[in-house]
This record gives sequence, structure tokens and C-alpha cells, in this order.
Amino acid sequence: MSWATKTAESLMERMPKMHEGKGYAGKWSYDYGVVLRGFTLLWKQTGDRKYFQYIRDNMDDFIGEDGSVRGYRKDEYNIDHINNGKLLFMLYEETGLEKYRQAADLLRSQLASHPRTSEGAFWHKQIYPYQIWLDGLYMGSPFYLEYLLTFEEGKGLDDVTKQFILCEKHTKDPETGLLYHAWDEKKIQPWCDPATGLSPNFWGRSLGWYVMALADVLELLPKEHGDYTELVRIFRDVLTALRKYQDEASGVWYQVVDMGGRKGNYLEASASSMIVFAIAKGIRLGILEGDGWRETLDSAFQGLIVEFVLETKEGWVNLNKNCMVAGLGGEDRRDGTYAYYISEPIITNDLKGVGAFLQACAEVEGLLAQ
Repeated sequence: MSWATKTAESLMERMPKMHEGKGYAGKWSYDYGVVLRGFTLLWKQTGDRKYFQYIRDNMDDFIGEDGSVRGYRKDEYNIDHINNGKLLFMLYEETGLEKYRQAADLLRSQLASHPRTSEGAFWHKQIYPYQIWLDGLYMGSPFYLEYLLTFEEGKGLDDVTKQFILCEKHTKDPETGLLYHAWDEKKIQPWCDPATGLSPNFWGRSLGWYVMALADVLELLPKEHGDYTELVRIFRDVLTALRKYQDEASGVWYQVVDMGGRKGNYLEASASSMIVFAIAKGIRLGILEGDGWRETLDSAFQGLIVEFVLETKEGWVNLNKNCMVAGLGGEDRRDGTYAYYISEPIITNDLKGVGAFLQACAEVEGLLAQ
């Protein structure tokens, strides 16, 4: 049995309803979308309807017959709340039910009025004004692109590509090629450098979100689009920078990417899974060719299994060493320091990590099957 299949089976047995899991309490949480994208890949690869049914059952817990979304509030202007919408296109296409189209319309309407920086980049959230976080590119951009291509005749694609270009422009470190976690246009947040507006560290999962987002967007973006080659450059550049910090012994990546040997740092499962997914998808799409990318992928995928996976006596997959959450600012004054990033809880089977691992396994195993 493949690792993707084992992981999906483990999820279905442990969590028939993801929103009933510990800490979720019915919330419309972006984590579900990370997991269900993995199920979509597996369904397409195997044709097994039970994977489609799992997606539909979990989405139907939130999508009303009128296209309303339980637990969603547009006026929060939270880019994270767009992520689960990526499943709606497939559900609409497969079932023809209008409620999925209407729910997609609702999420699209948020982006139409979502607050932006002066150059047009989406704020991460209403409560985090004038801030670009790498995480937000994954949450909003692939949905936005697919909506424009599916329902708006592919008009306005520049607004999607601009998000990545502006993000790289403001967060890239010229020395390492890595991207800082976030940037504050106003340069007033307690966590940012008052001269540059940048947060102080390179957080693994934020970089993982960014390269996953690029991989998903480059799969859909028409190659003739004017910014296609620029997004390919950004994708290659960030992955090339990340490759320099791949841990030689394990093949995976650290929580704080560029500080592997520092006390308290640890090899982290969700970021490593996301980077593996992006490399595998980049190879499949023909964007990463030569330059030893296959060898990098082999080492990293082997590392995911050896470093992070333990199987239970039931044959379930446990994914260890996931950072539970990390952010900047807010009521708990998350300051973006090294000490902060290593202080957040490290847990097993976090849905973001398991979802990214499932996606990585499906991409890698799909590549090996070709």
C-alpha cells in the first residue's frame, strides 16, 4: 500500500468528520482544505470513489443548500477562509449542484472587496492590516485563479500573478534567497524591522505555503500569460534557496530554515512535506528539470518517511514533529524571534502537516508510477 493510501485510510478511520476533531469544534478551518486537496489527488490517481465521498461529506458539513458557508464571515476579511473553497470547483463539476457554485461565488465576493496594500496585495487579515504573510498566498491565490478561469473567462489573471510578484519583492532576502515570513507596509508592527518592515526569520512552513501555492498556480496559469515565466523564475529561485538549507543527514528541513545547528531548532514535518510536494509537482509540470532535482526529491521524500512517520499497530500513519501553529502579532504578541518559533507546541498528526504529507506522497508516488 502506498504512503498516500495509508495516510488517507488513517485519516478516514480516525476522523470521519474533520470538524469534530480536537480543537476544531465545527470551525470553518483552512486545515480541511489542505487535507482534502490530498484526497483529490488520490481520487484522481486511483479512481476510487470513497476518496471523493470523503471530500464531499466533509464539505457538506459546511455548505448549505443555498450556498451559504457555516462558520464563515466575509466581513472578517481573513484570507485563510478562502482555502477550503478550492474543493468547490471539483464538487460543482462532478455533481452539477448549484450550492457549490454559489459558495464559490460567496468566497469570490470576499476577494472583490478584500483590503489591500497600496500596490494591490491582499492584507493577510482585517486584523493584520497592511501585512503580507507568505501563508496567505496559498490560502487565496490558487482559488482566485481557478475561479477566474472557470467562471470569469480568465479575465484579470494579472491580479493573481501580482500577488506572488509583490510578495517576493518585499520579503526576499538578497543574501540567502529565502523569503521572510511577513512584511508590514506601514513598518509599525512590534515584530517588524522599523527600516524594512520585515519579520526577523525564515519560518519553514511559511516558505512551504508559498512554494505550494506557486506549484498549484503554475499548473493552472496559461503558459502564454505575460507573468508565467516570472512566476517560474520565482518558483525555481525559492526552491533553489531552500535546497541550500536541506539537512544533509536527514534530507528534510528545519523549523527555522537557516539555523539548523542552533539550540532548540528541530526538523519539522509540515514544512518538509510542503517543499517535497512543490519539488515533485515542479518536476511533473516540467518546470524543474535537470540540476539534480530528482536526487533532491528522492533524498527529501526518504527523509519524510524516516524522520517523521511512525505506524501504529493498527497500521495507521502517525506524522510527528509538526509545529502546531505560528504567526505574528495578535493578542499574544507573537514577535517572530527565533525563540518564538521554537516555543510553539510540537505535535503529532496536525492536519496541516498530515494534509501536506498526503499531498507530497500523492505527487511523489504519482511521479514514480509514470
